[in-house]
Amino acid sequence: MTDPTLTAAADEQRPPFWRTGAAGWVRTNLFNTWYNAVLTVLILWGAVAVIPPMMDWLILNAVWGDVGPDACREAGAGACWSFIHEKYRLILFGLYPFDEQWRPLVGLVVFIALLGVTMRRQLWGRPLALAWAVGAPAILILMYGGVFGLTYVPNTNWGGLPLTLGLSVVGLVVAFPLGILLALGRRSEMPIVRSLSVVYIELIRGVPLITILFMASVLFPLFLPSGVTIDKLLRAQVGMILFAAAYLAEVVRGGLQAIPKGQYEAADSLGLGYWRKMRLIILPQALRISIPPLVNTFIGFFKDTTLVIIIGLFDLLNSAKTALTDRAWAGFYIEAYLFCAIIYFIFCYSMSRYSQNLEAKLETGHKRRR
Repeated sequence: MTDPTLTAAADEQRPPFWRTGAAGWVRTNLFNTWYNAVLTVLILWGAVAVIPPMMDWLILNAVWGDVGPDACREAGAGACWSFIHEKYRLILFGLYPFDEQWRPLVGLVVFIALLGVTMRRQLWGRPLALAWAVGAPAILILMYGGVFGLTYVPNTNWGGLPLTLGLSVVGLVVAFPLGILLALGRRSEMPIVRSLSVVYIELIRGVPLITILFMASVLFPLFLPSGVTIDKLLRAQVGMILFAAAYLAEVVRGGLQAIPKGQYEAADSLGLGYWRKMRLIILPQALRISIPPLVNTFIGFFKDTTLVIIIGLFDLLNSAKTALTDRAWAGFYIEAYLFCAIIYFIFCYSMSRYSQNLEAKLETGHKRRR
């Protein structure tokens, strides 16, 4: 039998209920000081003041389904998601021929699937390279057409999400190794290589991306021989690659400088040449350290694709602006931009979460706070 005296003593030694469980967590994290208590009350007040009206506008009073713009204007109190229902194909695929939009849709699915497979480190190797070797040409065939009975569609009609993903992913894939070479060149002991790398990086970082795109679109063709032309999309892609490489070079250089000098000396003591030392010892450590700033650069570059409007290309956001030019649906810009914002958030958040998982698996040796 339990001794009543011991039970009573144990009850007396238990902490008060407001120090344990949910009540304890609230008191410790939200009301532990007077200023935290004030901030908590203000945040709760703001949430109560903002969230219910927002939900009313987004869902409860919103207009859904296949209805005309007049029904949205008559309702007036909520979002007009009928605009998205009517214009989503224009927003997602731009000026691509309406009857052929199944092609960019299939290409988009294949492209995202390839990206998803690439994120699995267990699948890195020859099978993954083979998948890209087959998938990338298949996507180009679907987009361009002209073979296998597909109608030819020039890339001037491409737009929307496929164009945004294509410019950003291809740009980063090509710019990343170029950025590594520039970072190594800036730290080189050869004066000419170091000077050229410094001039390139500082020159590109010293001008906005819109300037580089303008030069690639307008000034560069002036230096070509008569009768020689280069595709506008290719010029934009090259300009974005050159721009991204300069920023990635500085990120990688920061990682290289964080490597202790002893690592370089240990590699030299093993008799490794410069390139083997960098490939086997220095760069793997530097890139692991640089994962957070690298992903931050990737995210910024992904969103910078909106600037291609300067040369007449319509990415996701600019396709949404084009949809708003329909006078019958004029005025529903909040719904259009919110739809695009959700898509951008999904991709940017996915990159962020993947980088955190990759950083944890590779274990940089530096304590990371979330």
